[in-house]
Amino acid sequence: MGWPAIEQPFKVLHGGVSALISEAMASMGAHMASGLQRVAGIHLSINHVKSARLGDLVLAEATPFSIGKTIQVWEVRIWKLADPSNTESSKSLVSSSRVTLMCNLPVPAHAKEATENLRSHAKL
Repeated sequence: MGWPAIEQPFKVLHGGVSALISEAMASMGAHMASGLQRVAGIHLSINHVKSARLGDLVLAEATPFSIGKTIQVWEVRIWKLADPSNTESSKSLVSSSRVTLMCNLPVPAHAKEATENLRSHAKL
C-alpha cells in the first residue's frame, strides 16, 4: 500500500508535498539567517519540472537569494536521485521554487525548545 497523503493516484509525488518541503526548507534557512528569530512565509511560487515516483529518493536544497532584516527570499530545488552514492551526476530536477518570508518576528516562549533543536542539527 502506498502513501496516499504524499502521492497522486498515478503514484507520483504530490505537488503539495513539494511545496511543503520547499517552504519548510526556506523557513529553516531564514530562521537560522535571522539569528534564530521567528519567520513566516508570505509567498511561494513553485514550478514542477519532472515527476518523482513512489520509491524515488529525493534531495532538497535551499539557497538564499536575498537576506534582508525583515524580508528574505530563498530558492529551493528538489531533485530525484538515480544513484544516492553519487548525488552530483545522478540528480534530476523535480521542482524549483522561490519562497519569500517575513523575518525577525519574536519567538514565543513555548517555541524556544524548537529553536535549540534546529541549532543542534544545522549545517551552518
